[in-house]
Amino acid sequence: VQLQASGGGLVQAGGSLRVSCAASGRTLSSYVMGWFRQAPGKEREFVATISWGGSRTEYAEAEKGRFTISRDNAKNAVYLQMNSLKPEDTAVYYCAARSTLASTILTRARDYEYWGQGTLVTVSS
Repeated sequence: VQLQASGGGLVQAGGSLRVSCAASGRTLSSYVMGWFRQAPGKEREFVATISWGGSRTEYAEAEKGRFTISRDNAKNAVYLQMNSLKPEDTAVYYCAARSTLASTILTRARDYEYWGQGTLVTVSS
């Protein structure tokens, strides 16, 4: 499966942005999906994950209440709605996928099979 992240850009602190991840090659309905981010000079970190049907989600502690992950399997897409953005949210955001036979969620980058190229989100103060 090929993943393409988009929707990044420049936003002021306190603003909102939605990034998207479009898949091609395979249907996403049997994949657990995740969003990760990597800021300059830092390691890639977990942001959010969603099970194949969308019934289970999990977020990094700092993102709870601000970010929402969702998916539309009919459109083969996953989204990350980001509200109340802070300068420390500035990073390249990556979507990731792993095929699964169960309604699972994954928070570790090493557990994912496929990665998109990333989209840059810059939050100005």
